[in-house]
Amino acid sequence: MKTSGYGVKKDEMSGIIKRYQQYLKLEKALAKNTLDAYLTDLDKLLSFLILENIALPDVTLDDLQRFAAGLHDIGIHARSQARILSGIKSFFNFLIFTDYLEADPSELLEGPKIGFKLPEVLTVEEIDTIIGAIDLSKNEGQRNKAILETLYSCGLRVSELTHLKLSELYLDEGFIKVEGKGSKQRLVPISPKAINEIKLYMPDRNLIAVKKEFEDYLFLSRRGTNLSRIMIFHVIKELAMVAGIKKNISPHTFRHSFATHLLEGGANLRAIQSMLGHETIATTEIYTHIDRNMLRSEIIEHHPRNIKYRNKDATKTGQ
Repeated sequence: MKTSGYGVKKDEMSGIIKRYQQYLKLEKALAKNTLDAYLTDLDKLLSFLILENIALPDVTLDDLQRFAAGLHDIGIHARSQARILSGIKSFFNFLIFTDYLEADPSELLEGPKIGFKLPEVLTVEEIDTIIGAIDLSKNEGQRNKAILETLYSCGLRVSELTHLKLSELYLDEGFIKVEGKGSKQRLVPISPKAINEIKLYMPDRNLIAVKKEFEDYLFLSRRGTNLSRIMIFHVIKELAMVAGIKKNISPHTFRHSFATHLLEGGANLRAIQSMLGHETIATTEIYTHIDRNMLRSEIIEHHPRNIKYRNKDATKTGQ
């Protein structure tokens, strides 16, 4: 029987990789892009083991450290090195979990030191300027306004925004259902301002010839399909240029600005973390105790967009 070059039989190695793939998909509930990245990173390690003539059951910490040093030597960025080594540790954890190995050689494997760089944050005034730069006379104008208000109101990831469904909007209750990383769903409060812009967009959306399988998507392209992340990125870049904003911004800038502005405004940190769908060092269980109505009022009260919208309404009604 031919061996695979990893010190195990070829069929056995194929089976290990296949089971690992299933483990990542089913046990870890990883998104397809993340799962593919893990398998690509694993392939880098397996290629190294073949070149070094090291059998998989015989891998040591020293071997893994030499592999890590090789990543550095060929100029791979520190963050990419850290991601690759995280994937490698995941693989060896799987081998322990499935009783293929008794000891984990990656247990003491350390990633590179990464300097922390704060992402760009827009001021409330800059966000007003960008949204104000939207040309509402264009076909996509109201759609783009609804997109930016939703991004900023809810702190969504761009992938969460592009996959928003009509059936997951609970606008009368003031919530939307969002599917985040690992297909985990959460209810997110949405501001009255964003709700209003979505409602203003709906007549334009109803004029679009929607393609099959895209009928339930909220934000559509003129071709009748859901928007891609790249399209959202270009919309924001173009509006920032028109608005004269020099900062290097992306859809994620609105998410980070959302969290920063809420925190600066005095919102509860745990409420913000729950809104963002983050898994932090503190267990996710602490978020389950947050009353959803309290969470909504926390966001509505402190979000600068809502404050401005309330003040505008009060002025109109003479209050």
